[in-house]
This record gives sequence, structure tokens and C-alpha cells, in this order.
Amino acid sequence: MNWREVAVTVSSEGEEAVADLFYQIGCPGVSIEDPELLRNYIESGVWDYHGFGEVTLTGTSVIKGYLCEDDHLAKRMEQLDEGLRELVERFPEWVIQVKGITVQEEDWATAWKAYFKPTRVGRRFVIKPTWEKIEPGAEDLVLELDPGMAFGTGTHATTSLCLKVLEEIVQPGMKVFDLGTGSGILAIAAAKLGAEVEAVDLDPVAVRVAQENIDLNKVSEQVTVKHGDLGSVLNGQADLVVANIIADVILLLLSDLKRILKPEGEFLASGIIDNRADDVEAGMREAGLEVIEKRESSGWVLLRARWKSSASL
Repeated sequence: MNWREVAVTVSSEGEEAVADLFYQIGCPGVSIEDPELLRNYIESGVWDYHGFGEVTLTGTSVIKGYLCEDDHLAKRMEQLDEGLRELVERFPEWVIQVKGITVQEEDWATAWKAYFKPTRVGRRFVIKPTWEKIEPGAEDLVLELDPGMAFGTGTHATTSLCLKVLEEIVQPGMKVFDLGTGSGILAIAAAKLGAEVEAVDLDPVAVRVAQENIDLNKVSEQVTVKHGDLGSVLNGQADLVVANIIADVILLLLSDLKRILKPEGEFLASGIIDNRADDVEAGMREAGLEVIEKRESSGWVLLRARWKSSASL
């Protein structure tokens, strides 16, 4: 199968906005090449398992999205073009340049590997690509990962926000639903904290990749991954429902939440670009939820919510 790689060079402050555009048009894979972010990681020691050479700052980022060259390509390209035009109108000072090439599936599925190195998230999680070697500490929980064509390496702010909250609130024996599991990273993390997890994704490629990562991490007895609509394939109710997707999808799945989230349960919603956070909060209130915590990182927002009757517990 052929894929269209669309590379958008944008001023660094527009990185999240362009990435969100790709997600909104249904792009199953997005990579971000940001020299400033790379240098910040190096200086912070987050990538303390790997050495890098000199990093040159350019003031721009390159956002690459990968779209299947099928009957939907023209529509998605039109939507992307409209979205970029709106950004140019709103932010005329931004640099926005677009180019696209056709690539083979195996080419784009490995193109981002140079930017995916062992990464520490939170206090205990260490995300380790399968092709890297590390010496973990005694308390470390290693998440062995090969995301392939599925979203979720742990380096994106939306995923790291979720991982940090999971580390704080997941207890052994909890039931967790992971909606839009992508690479399976959040499901695996919850399982390594002692939870029983059901993960689901609409994308069959993501389901395959997630299952491979679940097996790789030896948590297949704790994690079940299913293909289908984010809410309809799940049975029973969970103590915690996690959705690291995008604002519009989170709003759509709120109607299913009563069925799948226990009365005393919690909902973690991430993947929300900051200018959509108010919309999601409003949708949560209409659905009977109350936001009990809000976290932000690099222009992205995580909302932690409970049913209003349980918010004071």
C-alpha cells in the first residue's frame, strides 16, 4: 500500500496547531521534528540513556502526516488545505510551507525512529524502543515499545500527561478501559501498575501493533485489545476510562460514558489542544461530569473528571 507523506514546515509556535489538523482529518500517524524540543530534552536529562550531537535551532518544526492513498485522500487533503489557510489568516507571521511525496508503508513506519529514544516519564516509567538497550533502575517500570504505524510513543505531551496521572491514581486490581489505544502504551502502563485493562481502537493497524506491544511487555493476561467503535465493543464498567484522542472524538464518546464508567469512577481525557479545552469541559458538564483536575503541557490539555455526585468523595 502507498502512503502520502505530507510535510508541513511551520514556525515553532504553530507546531501543536498543525499536528492537531492532521489528527482531525483522520491521519493515523504523525511525526514531529522539532530541534528546540530535542535540545530541551537533552538539557533536561529526560533522554539520559542516549547521547546526541550538536542540535541547530531553526525556529521552525516539521510536522509529517501520513495518509493512505485511497478514495478518501483527496477529501483529506482538501480539509488539510482549508485548515492551513485558516491558520495563515489567523497567524500571518507564521512560516507555513507544505510538500508531499508518496512513500511505501515500510518506509514511513520506520522514518521517525531517529527521534524515538529511551525516555523517562514521571517517577517510574521508562519508555524503551525495542531497538535500544538500557539498564533500568530497581523501581523502574519499563515500557518496551515499537509503535510502528500507531500513535503513542510517550514522547508527545498528550501521552506523557496521561502516563504521569496513571502513575498517581492506578491501583492494583482496578478495571481500566483505554479508548483509542494506538500503540497500546497507556494500556501497558496501567497493567504494569496492577490494573486489568480492556483496550479498543477503530484502526485495525493500531490493534495489531498494540497486541504486539502487549505481548512484548508480557502483560497479555492483564490486557485485552479489541477492534471496533470506541465504546460499543466494551462490556461492563471500569474504575477508570482513558481517552487520549482529540477533542471532537472525546465529545462524541461522552454519551457512551454512563454505560462504561462506574458511578464512582474517573475519566481521563487527553489529546486536547488548549484552544478546545473549554469545549470539552462544557461537554463534560452537559454529560454530568465535573472536572476535578486540569493539566497542561506544550499547548495540550488533560482533563480528569468524575460524575458530579462523586466529585466530592
